[in-house]
Amino acid sequence: MRRSGQKAFTDFLGDSQRMHSAGPSEVTIAPLRKEELSEADHILRLAFGTFLGVPEPARIFGDRQIIANRWRMNPLWILGARLDGELVGSNVLTKWGAFGWFGPLTVRPDLWDRGIAGKLMGPTMELFSSWKTTHEGLMTFANSPKHLGLYQKFGFHPRFLTAIMQKKVEAPSTKRNRVTFDTFSGLRGDKERRAVLKECQELTDSILAGLDVSEEIKAVQELKLGDTVLVRDGSQTVGFAVCHVGPNTEAGSGTCYIKFGLAGGRAGAGARFRDLLAACESVGSQNGAETLEAGVNLARTEAYAEMRACGFLTEFQGVSMQRPNEPGYNRPGVFAIDDLR
Repeated sequence: MRRSGQKAFTDFLGDSQRMHSAGPSEVTIAPLRKEELSEADHILRLAFGTFLGVPEPARIFGDRQIIANRWRMNPLWILGARLDGELVGSNVLTKWGAFGWFGPLTVRPDLWDRGIAGKLMGPTMELFSSWKTTHEGLMTFANSPKHLGLYQKFGFHPRFLTAIMQKKVEAPSTKRNRVTFDTFSGLRGDKERRAVLKECQELTDSILAGLDVSEEIKAVQELKLGDTVLVRDGSQTVGFAVCHVGPNTEAGSGTCYIKFGLAGGRAGAGARFRDLLAACESVGSQNGAETLEAGVNLARTEAYAEMRACGFLTEFQGVSMQRPNEPGYNRPGVFAIDDLR
């Protein structure tokens, strides 16, 4: 993947590591190394599984792969926390143009309440500053005062809930799913792909100035994680959805996960949004998925209503936290899908 400003990030994180480490028994923060990916994944599963009370914490999430795939996108954006040289936690940062977000942030359960999460947050905020993002966010457990309190210390404000929703995938032959769409993988050559990326960027910019998920689209294509669905009006892209499908992606076996989706415009946006959901369901069906999964912030009232009308049911709810304390693109009239996991 393209790593813009790599030297600047390396220099910045080198300074950050020195700032956030002092002695041999203190925590140091630096980019996650390739040989640490397996341990970081284990800590992620152990932390979530323990917090949620899963009988076998390390087996939570099945064959989903979050950290490894995002590390492949840009290894400098995954921070590792080490105690006496041993990896004990990590934080995954994502840059969508002018919007930066982080998560999952996890620490080994036997070291909870030792201030390690706070140590990870310092360099996280510094990296956001170096990106010159105008808006930052995360999603966390709505029922955890400890999580809310930590992130509030760094200027994040709890706002609307975000619903993680699922529906059973129906066969493309059903009436609901008879919709015409294209895919990013099916485009002809680099020139057409660049043109579509520009159209997608214009769509995201229309809901938040500078929002850009082009790197997500390219990563899914280059790393073979799924595909990006394109809803067109003639030759113009009016909606798109970045979909992970199957094992060793962020979806997992049997699932098509919409990581980000957007139907643009005002007049007719609801109909385009329904077409986009149907197109994602068709892609999932074509790739053997049994479940379609997507998240939506409940401040996007019309988008949430459309998803419910299309048969999505809420499986889990978290709370969106944002900095500054403004709606961003979590507001009525925005037909967007994401959950910042």
